[in-house]
Amino acid sequence: MAESGEQRSGDPLVGLVMGSDSDWSVMREAGRTLTEFDVPYEVGVYSAHRTPQRMLDYARGAADRGIRVIIAGAGGAAHLPGMVASATVLPVIGVPVPLKHLDGMDSLLSIVQMPAGIPVATVSVGGAGNAGLLAVRTLAADSGELGSRLRTRMAEYQDGLENKVLDKHSALQERAEQD
Repeated sequence: MAESGEQRSGDPLVGLVMGSDSDWSVMREAGRTLTEFDVPYEVGVYSAHRTPQRMLDYARGAADRGIRVIIAGAGGAAHLPGMVASATVLPVIGVPVPLKHLDGMDSLLSIVQMPAGIPVATVSVGGAGNAGLLAVRTLAADSGELGSRLRTRMAEYQDGLENKVLDKHSALQERAEQD
């Protein structure tokens, strides 16, 4: 893997980083979401505890390489999202990765309880898919073609969610009538 992580389709706009490759089982949902919206991203392992200088170098250099949002997932002590946020000017979205102990509550509290001046937007435990959606929405705030394209795609996505709920409503009503 290259120092900046594995690149996915085009110049990456989102950095998708995690503390360990074992976090990929959760974090891949962010990648799938970004792919669904045609947002190029890169992935990489940057441990706040085992490779702190490498992690800081990544965070400090991300904006200069064209990254606009970083999604950082970690379990346990979960220092990665906060440490990345402390070293970059970019928005950071933290994903608490659930582990077998405490079901990710330790990760959630570690990520969400950041000191003043070091914000990390935090999604639910294991909520990497929502982290991807939040990254897309952040990019959709762009006033250019990218933002316009992503706002249109997000509106279509939301319409699709509404249609799924309406379909479930109709199916439930039919089942209830048969009971």
